[in-house]
Amino acid sequence: MVAVVIDFSEKVEKFLDESVSWKEIIFDYYLNFIPWINGLLWPIFALIAVIFFTSRLAKDSEIISILAAGISYYRLLIPYILASSILALLLWYGNNYVIPKSNYVKNTFENTYIWKSNKKTLNENVHFFIAPGEKAFVRYFRLRDSTMIDFRVEKFKDGKLTRLLKAKRLQYNNTTKKWGMSNYVLRTFDGMNEEIEVKTGIELDTSFAFTPEDFIRYSNEMEMMTSPAIKKHIEYEAEKGIGNSKKYLVEYYRRSADPVTIIILTLIGVSLASRKVRGGLGLNLALGLVIGSLFVLISKFSITFAYGQTLTPLLGIWLPNIIFTIVAIYLLSKAQK
Repeated sequence: MVAVVIDFSEKVEKFLDESVSWKEIIFDYYLNFIPWINGLLWPIFALIAVIFFTSRLAKDSEIISILAAGISYYRLLIPYILASSILALLLWYGNNYVIPKSNYVKNTFENTYIWKSNKKTLNENVHFFIAPGEKAFVRYFRLRDSTMIDFRVEKFKDGKLTRLLKAKRLQYNNTTKKWGMSNYVLRTFDGMNEEIEVKTGIELDTSFAFTPEDFIRYSNEMEMMTSPAIKKHIEYEAEKGIGNSKKYLVEYYRRSADPVTIIILTLIGVSLASRKVRGGLGLNLALGLVIGSLFVLISKFSITFAYGQTLTPLLGIWLPNIIFTIVAIYLLSKAQK
């Protein structure tokens, strides 16, 4: 509720400026905003809930009584581990399959009315592969009418150029799903022999393994894909050689790392709150908020490094979990037993 109120206060002017109905705002945006914000905050929610609950047990001397009855401290951790594992599984499934579908509706709304700059077009000097050993180049792509200017395809075999196609103009036909090519030159090479075919003033319909949609990018596009779709997209971009798939890898790994964070922060919360201290619940909650804030801060830094060249996407995403696993092990070793 707090997140919805804060978000609404930030976007209310944009809602008023755009021709958007209140039904779209509520049902398309905010009903899908709630799963997204919950997916981000579940690890922090788990930490605060564990600290709140365990601090009350410690305050009422319940944990001291349990330990005095001969039950080991690690046996006491089992319910926490089971509960956090259930939450982690739910978050894993939500991150990979449920929340992306919800994000598709939310982000489509945002891209249309709020963050219109999220839509980017690859429009100048684009290089990409359309098949193994077949490379294409477009000097300029115009999305408005799906037109390419100065198009070129080079085909290689055994490292040697065997075919070169140049076209002054290509235009996509939405009805036939083909590209109309005009004013083109086709050159074929066979050793020292060369054949040239020049066509001027003639338009030829031809099929290529790409569409205008391949040149459109949204900065938050990876959030709208399920994990299998992200994996397929990464493989597709690797084959075509279009764009950089690093941000897709970061998102793909993040969806598996966040659920594990719940278990790690749960163990940290138990180790902090199980000792009866004079500060009581307030002190433990303050420590929990500090740890949660540190985790978010380190996560932001590591993701930034993962987007760059400093860290690999896998290491950049899992580094905060590695650091806080070490912290959890240390705190558990020092906990009152």
